Amino acid sequence: MATEPGDEDNGLREFRMEELAKEAGITVRTVRFYRERGLIKPPRREGRIAWYDETHLTRLRTIAALLDRGHTLNGIAELSEAFDRGRDVGELLGLGEPTEETPVRLSPTELADHFAGEVTPENLQAALDLGYLGTDGEEIVHISRRLLEVSAALVREGIPLAEVLLAASRVREHADAMATLFTELILAHGTEKDVQRLRPLAKSVVEAELSMALDRKLGPPAP
Repeated sequence: MATEPGDEDNGLREFRMEELAKEAGITVRTVRFYRERGLIKPPRREGRIAWYDETHLTRLRTIAALLDRGHTLNGIAELSEAFDRGRDVGELLGLGEPTEETPVRLSPTELADHFAGEVTPENLQAALDLGYLGTDGEEIVHISRRLLEVSAALVREGIPLAEVLLAASRVREHADAMATLFTELILAHGTEKDVQRLRPLAKSVVEAELSMALDRKLGPPAP
């Protein structure tokens, strides 16, 4: 039975190593090995007793799930390192959640399932750097369900995730430039409230121009 001496501090159940191993369905020796490899964070110490909490249990279950999906321990260690370096979702979202996008909470294994075989340390770091992903405890938060679904669809079509993320960074540059152009145009003749009110017009212009640009690039559809 797990004891709970730290509940008043962080609201999390706490476990001795033997209890943690039993909850995770692994051996004490495996817990020690993962701790030595840096796959789980150090426990809280109270005298000679080491206390693990639910975040350790979640990480152990994540490791087991990723191993089942074919990831190696070295790869999981690199993913964990990138994940631990990721920006907190509060920092990522800044002043608040996107006004027209729906953030999505994912476990690391759910993220791996969206991009089977493509969630490498390099791709995870690129997504974190781009600001698509943030962290919240042991969860990952994608800032936009639409972007998540489109990215996954492109990968399913055979486009490597690394190239999708590289294209996304270039799109971000152009999107920022268009947002600046529209904002400056409206502010020259109105206020910030006008920018918010008229933003659907900016989106319509961008969508129409992109559609016509694709027409020019691709030509008419084959009969």
